[in-house]
Amino acid sequence: MSSQVIIPPDLPQLAAETTADRPWPLRLLSKKIAEYVGRMSPMWVEGEVLQFTPRGSSRAQFFTLRDLDEQFSINCKAWSNIIPAEFAEGSRVVLRVKPDFWVGNGSLSLQVAEIRFAGVGDVLARLEMLRRRLGEEGLFAPSRKLPLPFLPRRIGLICGSNAKAKDDVIVNAQARWPEVDFEMREVKVQGPASAGQVMAALAELDAMEDVDVIVIARGGGSVEDLLPFSDEGLVRAVVAARTPVVTAIGHEGDRPIVDDAADYRASTPTDAAKRIVPDVQEERRILQEGLKRGRMAIDRRLTQAQSDLDTVLTRPVLAYPLTLVETREEELTRTAARLTELVERGLFDAGSALDALRRHLRSLSPQAVLDRGYAVLRTPDAVVRSADDVEVGTHLEALLAAGRLELTVTAARSGDDREES
Repeated sequence: MSSQVIIPPDLPQLAAETTADRPWPLRLLSKKIAEYVGRMSPMWVEGEVLQFTPRGSSRAQFFTLRDLDEQFSINCKAWSNIIPAEFAEGSRVVLRVKPDFWVGNGSLSLQVAEIRFAGVGDVLARLEMLRRRLGEEGLFAPSRKLPLPFLPRRIGLICGSNAKAKDDVIVNAQARWPEVDFEMREVKVQGPASAGQVMAALAELDAMEDVDVIVIARGGGSVEDLLPFSDEGLVRAVVAARTPVVTAIGHEGDRPIVDDAADYRASTPTDAAKRIVPDVQEERRILQEGLKRGRMAIDRRLTQAQSDLDTVLTRPVLAYPLTLVETREEELTRTAARLTELVERGLFDAGSALDALRRHLRSLSPQAVLDRGYAVLRTPDAVVRSADDVEVGTHLEALLAAGRLELTVTAARSGDDREES
């Protein structure tokens, strides 16, 4: 503050002159502190950058500077044009600052004029080295993460005593599924003893057969507050758990390593509640919608099937099924009649041909000749065709139209010659 604070005459002019009967108003004290701080010269300070979120379009940037040895931090403000590109949480820096006291809320901050790097913060550097080493071991591989159950029988909850994170998980989970059951373990979630208590609670819940999922909830905090959740022992315990583990530490900037090892990382305890149990109203809506769509699909299928059946039934072959049989029957009758006619005609023609052949054979038959009064003479060896074939005294057999005669040649004439025996 550049101008000197003027104290009204009715008030003590110096702080040492104030009494219980004549006190300063608090606003006057704030102005006097601001005046004193304003007279301080710019100085160089060293620390580690925490809680820095760049604001792309803002002229001013805000972050927290932590002492390297003591658990002390102070808010800082710097113009965007002096922020280096490498400036990030965990950076160890040396700043040229001017202290500034805000009268409105009585807060002390530092106005940064220049930034120089002094190295990466020891704590975050060690955590990054541990994160990298565990990652190289494959502890964070997606293939080893366990799937979360759709509706757990019982939820194991590890949280602080009377912590808001506990209420966020329970209230939001019960709002989604009123019958949800919790098995709670209240532990220290900050300080040196925190990691051991969380591991003990995790082992106890993991051994319970009816606990289907375990939630580790905290609800945010500073980097120092979250250090127990980057403990290597706790990280390995989460990886080794047989039960799926959900972390809800609630810190986006500096993610503790246990978030990488968990089977599911929730951004907040409320997000964890939404992830571990389904919304009963939503599930009912989905079931009702599915049932509605199923009925509509069945109705459409039945309607289409009925339409197809009606179309098929209108076809002549199904509307009048005997038509095809009757048509084939008529064709078969005509074919049978035709075959009968052809057979009869063939038999008639064959009979006529046979009769003609019979008459022809009869006309050529020796019997017909015999019937006309002729006879056939034959020797025991052959038929006599010429008088020269026999001699006088030869015995012959005469075949007549009816019967036979035994003859002896008494004379044989050849042509007009006559010979007597």
